[in-house]
Amino acid sequence: MTAMTPDTPRPSTKPAVRPRPQVMRLTDAAANRVKELTGRADSEILGLRVGIKNGGCAGQSYTVEYAHDVRPTDEVVEDKGVKILIDPKAVLFLLGTEMDYKADKMQAQFVFNNPNQISACGCGESVQLQAAKIDG
Repeated sequence: MTAMTPDTPRPSTKPAVRPRPQVMRLTDAAANRVKELTGRADSEILGLRVGIKNGGCAGQSYTVEYAHDVRPTDEVVEDKGVKILIDPKAVLFLLGTEMDYKADKMQAQFVFNNPNQISACGCGESVQLQAAKIDG
């Protein structure tokens, strides 16, 4: 057995840190639309703030609004040159989501391809989400 001197480095007792998963990713169409929206705004906009609110036929709906600042509790996602700020209460419901942008003759909107979605109402305005299951 070797004696430890004050200069001997101690073995680390910290647990291994696993990388945090990216909450959301954007398609090229969504990133281009965010760039377009933030580029033509009258005031400085850092990106879009995405969240979840209660309401609608299925119980929940996505919220998307301009983000003028980063709040201390925001989850910041930077993807394809744009920033998406996620409300901390929505993180577990959005984990693994792909944000897309679709436009056709009748409507244009951000679309969320969310693996945590259980169901959606017939009109498409609201969804039912469950918190993501985290391994480990």
